[in-house]
Amino acid sequence: MKRIFLSLAFTLIAFATSAAEKPTLCVGHYHSEADAVKQLARLAATHSNLAEWKTRAAAVRLQILTGAKLHPLPKRTPLNAIIKNKRTYNGYTVEATAFEARPGFFVYGNLYRPLDGKSFKGKRPGILCPHGHARGPAGGRLRPDQQHRCATLARMGAVVFSYDMIGFGDSEHLGWNHKHPQALTLQTWSSIRALDFLESLPEVDKKRLGVTGCSGGGTQTFLLTAIDTRVAVSVPVVMVSAHFFGGCHCESGMPIHKTAKLETNNAEIAALAAPRPLKLISVGGDWTKNTPKVEHPFIRSIYNYYGAKAKAANTHFAKEGHGYQRSKRQAMYPFMVKHLGLDAKGVLDAKTGVYDESNNTLEKVETMRTFNSQKEMPKHALKPGAKVTFK
Repeated sequence: MKRIFLSLAFTLIAFATSAAEKPTLCVGHYHSEADAVKQLARLAATHSNLAEWKTRAAAVRLQILTGAKLHPLPKRTPLNAIIKNKRTYNGYTVEATAFEARPGFFVYGNLYRPLDGKSFKGKRPGILCPHGHARGPAGGRLRPDQQHRCATLARMGAVVFSYDMIGFGDSEHLGWNHKHPQALTLQTWSSIRALDFLESLPEVDKKRLGVTGCSGGGTQTFLLTAIDTRVAVSVPVVMVSAHFFGGCHCESGMPIHKTAKLETNNAEIAALAAPRPLKLISVGGDWTKNTPKVEHPFIRSIYNYYGAKAKAANTHFAKEGHGYQRSKRQAMYPFMVKHLGLDAKGVLDAKTGVYDESNNTLEKVETMRTFNSQKEMPKHALKPGAKVTFK
């Protein structure tokens, strides 16, 4: 009988331990809009001055990295960048680009560079453009709205890298699936390495690096900005919400938002950008509908500790829906121009305030490919779906 009781006790202890260790994932609409407001109040109560906020920020940042299995940060292995197939258009060039985020694991994209002629003193700003979950024959970075964004920024003097999420674009074409169990880890690390890639280009100014993306690309934007202080300017579009945590496992499939020691949400994570320039672009037609009265005031209160409230901006389109349509791009351009020192001459119509996109060339999918098949890949490339090692 004693053995039975001991066995039962050990079983209960094992069950309790297992339950305690099971991660809490905040997926999608994890809580209500009202609960989100209450949570922001709890988070705000953890600090009352800059020193306390910095302590809080460090804890949130550590939780993100730990939850994403990126703590301690992995060793920076050689990028072995491949840049090829240069195309020249009106004011800019585009090149097929790939690099190794980890040995054998490639990140695919397009590199947009301005043609000579822009009046820059010294080096040029660099901008990352991650994308969201929009599918279709020309989804992800292949979408016209993404091409317009990158081309216009390049025409104003920026070196722009537009890159695939795992299982999108060339990554999908070459056999990878977005449901890969390491998606959040791989995408976050790929963004860190994308900054490394921009820094490796001799014409890029390491002190003027920006990032902007929409939806799932917005998540990548504010996560990268939160954990990497090299980002000087950040514009997450239609994604920063206190009540919505991202509906895909690449955004909320790991315990970055809640543990037994700390709770957070995407509004507070976005606030880790402080005091660097941050612009939220929000709409009335999705989960960012409350941004002007909920998320933005909360973030500005953090910026106030630094005396930098003016650097936390918001443009809200109450009657518009989800996406990075022309109106949102037009709201992003002047922020990048101002804070990265872009040259809008020849692009901005001073009378209308409109940034001209008509001189952009929209490429076909086949033109944008980095590799047409796995046969063209380096021999040491990992097989699609393989586990990527971080040791």
